Amino acid sequence: MRILALDPGEARCGCAVSDPSGTLATPLQAVERPGTRRGLARLAALATELEADMVLVGLPLTLAGREGAQAARAKEFAERLESRLRVPVELHDERLTTRMAEAHGGKSDADSRAAAHLLESYLAARHAALAG
Repeated sequence: MRILALDPGEARCGCAVSDPSGTLATPLQAVERPGTRRGLARLAALATELEADMVLVGLPLTLAGREGAQAARAKEFAERLESRLRVPVELHDERLTTRMAEAHGGKSDADSRAAAHLLESYLAARHAALAG
């Protein structure tokens, strides 16, 4: 299952994709202004180009695990994007992914590294659920 992971912000949306086996997460180029019609269209086109079976959107919970205003914006973004896709969109806790991306560095932009950490977290949780 190929998954496109998104870490949306107002200015940029970090993007990462899994390999078909759902093992590796690779950062991609970020998409500018993801909440605009053009940004949403680019993300929908990216999902089609990559033959994604699912799109994963980061859900920014508070450190206490609660939803705030940012989580509400992420949910609205996910709904708007899903209306343009033929694949499901899921939300996944993205706490600390930006800090992890900054701490680990790399050649890709920080937004897309954060999306890759989000995807790695989701894949690890999915593999653990299947194993247990």
